Amino acid sequence: MNAPHQPPITALGPLAVRHRLPATTEAPTLVFLPGYASDMEGGKAVAIDGWCGEQGIGCLRFDYRGTGSSAGQFEDGTLEGWLQDAADVSALAEGGPLILAGSSMGGWIALHLALRLGDQFRGLLGIAAAPDFTDWGYTADEKAALAEIGRLERPNPYGPEPGRTFLPFWQSGERLKLLDGEIAIDRPVRLVHGDRDKEVPFSVAVQLKDQLRSADVQLHLVKGGGHRLSESREIRAILRALADLVELAR
Repeated sequence: MNAPHQPPITALGPLAVRHRLPATTEAPTLVFLPGYASDMEGGKAVAIDGWCGEQGIGCLRFDYRGTGSSAGQFEDGTLEGWLQDAADVSALAEGGPLILAGSSMGGWIALHLALRLGDQFRGLLGIAAAPDFTDWGYTADEKAALAEIGRLERPNPYGPEPGRTFLPFWQSGERLKLLDGEIAIDRPVRLVHGDRDKEVPFSVAVQLKDQLRSADVQLHLVKGGGHRLSESREIRAILRALADLVELAR
């Protein structure tokens, strides 16, 4: 079956959004939450959107303010602000059932958004989810440099430009940490993680699994998988986990 064409980009204030409507009012809509300094046009996001179209499921993809096709400056972005972007985009589902799929930092935002949504939230897919990475993802020296200089540049394994972190984002992340207590989510959660992920240790996924209150949490380890999980076999594993959540949401 050929994947349906991508929905066009529309504007929601400063946000660039691609909105695929569900085939029926009962079908859930998936909200895809990109990772840090990423956007909605990556291979995983496009594959998930196409799969949703084939299944008659709605899909909302967007770029946070200051990233991708959305307006704004990246250095002004905070986790709290990007969480609000996700909430604003989710409102386009007009109260219909929602499944949240978050990649890396997007998994952290998805957890917070799930806590806000109430009964509308039906399930969560974490793809190399990185909750609390402002805590465990930086050394003491890097945190000190951020506090003193207000910004940090580190080598970027995915491109020539350095990875940049700005103090307001780091501070907002420290305010929104989740792993130090129970995460009061009771809906099904599926976590997909690579055993060769150099950015998010597998121990973070195990800790997240343990802190979630839900009794229906599964952690899927992908042999040989890195952080991006964008190879064909890795995307198939992601779609299998998503199919499980969709079935439970119907």
